[in-house]
Amino acid sequence: MMASFGHGTRRHPRTRGRTWSRSGPDRATLGIIGAICAIAGFFVLGIVLGPVAMVCGWLAMGRSWAGGSRSAPALVALILGAIDTLLALVWLAGPTPGYGMF
Repeated sequence: MMASFGHGTRRHPRTRGRTWSRSGPDRATLGIIGAICAIAGFFVLGIVLGPVAMVCGWLAMGRSWAGGSRSAPALVALILGAIDTLLALVWLAGPTPGYGMF
């Protein structure tokens, strides 16, 4: 049996530097990313960054409203992302500039 040209996987199943979970970013990181996207969405690309912030905040909260495990950045990301998305939709649905009273 030639497992990797003599380098078997039984002795060192994982490298030393990769001992964390590989399932994706943790909840604190998602909350911070969501909060940054929500704040940036007020200035540029609100229609895109608002929903991204809401998704990051929802995932950072553990996909549920129950429990006291909610972190502040996750809640900020969810609320500001919703406001950002709503403002972007109102701006898109508003009247076209130049065809007003003046």
